[in-house]
Amino acid sequence: MKISEYVGFDAVGLAELVAKGDVTSAELEATAREAAQAVEPRINAIVETWSSDDEPRPGGAPLAGVPFLIKDLAVAMAGRRMELGSRLAAGHVSGADSSLMSRFRRAGLVTFGRTATPEMAYSTTTEPVLYGATRNPWDPERSAGGSSGGAGAAVAAGVVPIAHATDAAGSIRIPAAYNGLFGLKPTRGRVSVGPFFDEIFNGLAVHGSVSRTVRDSALLLDQMRGPEPGDPYFAQEPSRPYAEEVTRHPGSLRIGVLAQAWGGHRTTAPVLDALSRTVRLLESLGHRVEEAEVGLGVDWEEFLLANARQWTANLTASVDELAAAFGRPIDSTTLEPPILASYHYGQRISGAEFVTALAVRNRVSRSLAGYFDAYDMLLTPTAPELPVPLGTHAQGAEALDGLGWLRRLFDLSPFTAVFNVTGTPAMSVPVTADTGTGLPIGMQFAAGYGLESRLFRFAGQLEQASPWSAPTPTVWAGNHTGC
Repeated sequence: MKISEYVGFDAVGLAELVAKGDVTSAELEATAREAAQAVEPRINAIVETWSSDDEPRPGGAPLAGVPFLIKDLAVAMAGRRMELGSRLAAGHVSGADSSLMSRFRRAGLVTFGRTATPEMAYSTTTEPVLYGATRNPWDPERSAGGSSGGAGAAVAAGVVPIAHATDAAGSIRIPAAYNGLFGLKPTRGRVSVGPFFDEIFNGLAVHGSVSRTVRDSALLLDQMRGPEPGDPYFAQEPSRPYAEEVTRHPGSLRIGVLAQAWGGHRTTAPVLDALSRTVRLLESLGHRVEEAEVGLGVDWEEFLLANARQWTANLTASVDELAAAFGRPIDSTTLEPPILASYHYGQRISGAEFVTALAVRNRVSRSLAGYFDAYDMLLTPTAPELPVPLGTHAQGAEALDGLGWLRRLFDLSPFTAVFNVTGTPAMSVPVTADTGTGLPIGMQFAAGYGLESRLFRFAGQLEQASPWSAPTPTVWAGNHTGC
């Protein structure tokens, strides 16, 4: 198969070709490798590839033969490295599959590499010292987002149709928005993080994916979802597969709109214009849309402090464990300045302060739950501005402490983290683009706990009404000559 043909299919389409015998799994993998080689020098999204000749390809699996990439974090693949984008964990090899990796195998996915992440996934841009900056395929001078920036750039550039991603404060949705993709953060407890992890950041982080089509994300979540013994959180199973929801009509929904974020970081004019166009689209589809005032139940500074305490305490425990396992020092030779500062900040968090932070989480969750009684969904921009230039996050970062670093991250992405705190599902949809630059702009839609089905129905309707697959980025595997 030529690359120019390969990039025209989503994961479901490729799996159908394999099932019909029109193409083999090996041929698809070879094409995906060619696609990676064509774009990698310009985007730096993939940190390692490997031969999958020994990988199982179960016949009849829903995604059998589809090339796939996993993030360099939180999913363990036996015999493969997982380095968390950090010099502290460089060279680490997983001894066994995690539960999620086993599910990827059963789905028939052919995993042939891992994508870049910022150090410890502790940023909303992917610019780690270990492997260098990942670049946005739409404009290589801009960020691809984070922490699933490698996944976002690889999918947007046509290397794979869908890739594994994680999200603790927007790490699926921000790369989706920056790269013109669909990305849904599932409900807390929807996908197991076991058995090697317990609660990643006390349930803030979840597994998911970024994709070019809604149906791909829905089908993959069907393969990923469901608890494992001992999981600390539970989300009720849906009444039907998510893949079936994508083609069902969502009905007329009441949607509350929040144009300006908590914390005072102002939404820029291009994004506000995109939001206005999105509202008009929703109204034309028969939805009731109105401005909403959404309170958190706490003020922004209290929210920020609680998150800083929860994040840094978890980070400190992880860093200590990694340093002990690899016999490496915890200093500037192993950790980047913001991560080292956050580590030291976390060392000072008391048990009482940590418990208080969890109490704030509960207050925010209960406050937001009330708005989901009033509205079927909440709409916000995914990010308040266009994809930021590379280096934006690092400006003056060496002078920040752990609270200051998190403040910077939340200033650059103030809309997303709230829904990690509440555990409710939220998605970024590439409904529109900037009229001046052509850069994609994502819109975030959030629903109540366990209501991914509602989001998938609605996303399927948006995809039909305003298709986003026609424009392709500057760096696009399909443009590679001779393929």
